[in-house]
Amino acid sequence: MRPLGELRVPPDLAGVLCDIDDTVTWEGRLVPAALAAMARLREAGLRVVPVTGRPAGWVDHIARMWPVDGVVGENGGLWFWMEGGRLRRAFAQSAEERAENRRRLDAIARDILAAVPGTALASDQPYRELDLAVDFREDVPPLGDAAIDAIVAAFEARGARCKVSSIHVNGWFGDFDKLSGFRAFHRQRWGEAMDPGRWAFFGDSANDEPMFATFPLGVGVANVRRFLPRMAAHPRYVTPSPGGHGFVEGVDAILAALGRA
Repeated sequence: MRPLGELRVPPDLAGVLCDIDDTVTWEGRLVPAALAAMARLREAGLRVVPVTGRPAGWVDHIARMWPVDGVVGENGGLWFWMEGGRLRRAFAQSAEERAENRRRLDAIARDILAAVPGTALASDQPYRELDLAVDFREDVPPLGDAAIDAIVAAFEARGARCKVSSIHVNGWFGDFDKLSGFRAFHRQRWGEAMDPGRWAFFGDSANDEPMFATFPLGVGVANVRRFLPRMAAHPRYVTPSPGGHGFVEGVDAILAALGRA
């Protein structure tokens, strides 16, 4: 991973993508300067799209209230955006598929909570449409790698896909991830295929791996180092500071490179 001083930004950059937890937040809270950095990006003519594992309920709020052009949530399972003063919602699966998969995920939840001491369902689970989030450090005492691995194994043994974020293990049935969700959102929102060379992506954990593998301008905030052993694809650049503080550093570097600081 290279330092921000070596950042190379294409002059036709279209926008910036970012994870949320521990990428624009830090220690469980949104970094105010990170939200302001999103507004500065949009004022500079760039699009801003959070791509997160957080649930539909959060995505609804963020799409309405934050300075963004849309939000991809639940690790690519859904995407919401404002258009003509109204919220538009789209999903990777039909309502019938979501209902059937919820039944299967509920059964997995019971097994994981019984088998892995100290885990809990994520506090935002009631607001989810497509996935199951198992908490290993947000509202429970932090669990070690052995517990995380056991949660992952339980999902995979039942044929579910899963990804490890900085706070949850998210599992789901279906062939989608953050990258496929953003591709689908981009085509629906702007009517054209996404060009990876025209987007920057900021992230911090293993569920960001598909994005780091695809976007040449992939930036990890400093705390990404914790998850590098779980990732085959690493960000090309890394910020000096963690979480939202690092995101602000990266945005500053992008705007300076474009002459829009």
